[in-house]
Amino acid sequence: MSVETAWGDAPTVLRMILGRQLEELRTRAGLSFEQAAEAIGVSHSTLRRMEAAKVARLRLAEVEKLLRTYGITDQNEIDTFLQSVREANKRGWWHNYRDVMPDWFAAYLSLERAALQIRAYEPQFVHGLLQTQEYARALLTAGNPHAPDGATDRMVALRMQRQELLHRQNPPRVWVVMDETVLRWPVGGAEVMRAQIDHLVAVNALPHVTVQIMPFRNGPHPAMRAGAFHLFRFKARELPDIVYLNGMVGAVYLDKDEDVLVYREALDRLGAQSVSARKTEELLGAIRKEL
Repeated sequence: MSVETAWGDAPTVLRMILGRQLEELRTRAGLSFEQAAEAIGVSHSTLRRMEAAKVARLRLAEVEKLLRTYGITDQNEIDTFLQSVREANKRGWWHNYRDVMPDWFAAYLSLERAALQIRAYEPQFVHGLLQTQEYARALLTAGNPHAPDGATDRMVALRMQRQELLHRQNPPRVWVVMDETVLRWPVGGAEVMRAQIDHLVAVNALPHVTVQIMPFRNGPHPAMRAGAFHLFRFKARELPDIVYLNGMVGAVYLDKDEDVLVYREALDRLGAQSVSARKTEELLGAIRKEL
């Protein structure tokens, strides 16, 4: 039993890893949900939520009892696991923005922070990790016309802080395919869009970022009915690839192999049909001249 300790700034992901490890230990011990839950004095539904990372916090005493129930006797192993539990119980940096952020978005931010690779399709707007401050402000203002004073500033600040992961040591591999529509939609006006295109050219030059454009001339494509979606891949063996689908009032996270495969194949086809990464700058420059 081992636990990676590099997930301190992604508590939801760490809870997912710990939950899957607890599930693996329970299965190896040959215990059912009911038997394991009875051994530590909780309901079987509570234990299911622990393994599925659907609890806000893991209780140290309960986890320690589980480990001993599953036959873990080495105190160093137990202490290491419990230290990871403490890390998982910490709040992410985004907790400071909880007043302007829906609860369901915290899981997304944790996935984004912990991902080894982020692939995305965007049919309408520039991906949040690639937006300029002015573009983000114009977009958030239009999308939240009744936001209270100061709220838009904080939402913009949240979005800009997310982008710090692009410049950290060992950043994730980011690969975004956007419809040409994204660049034709005049968010904030021509000046803002020109600056946004310049920024896309700059970030596309980073070795770990790939931006591709699906031009109008290529016609229908595999994701035209899907809307925006993201595919996360992680280093931890316990975590499967996860697809994120967002809506106006909630989000869906898919991790079943057959579901993820549909979106992975769609992204592969989008990448093949879009303008190649090395020709992206040329297309961006041509569109910029038209603004």
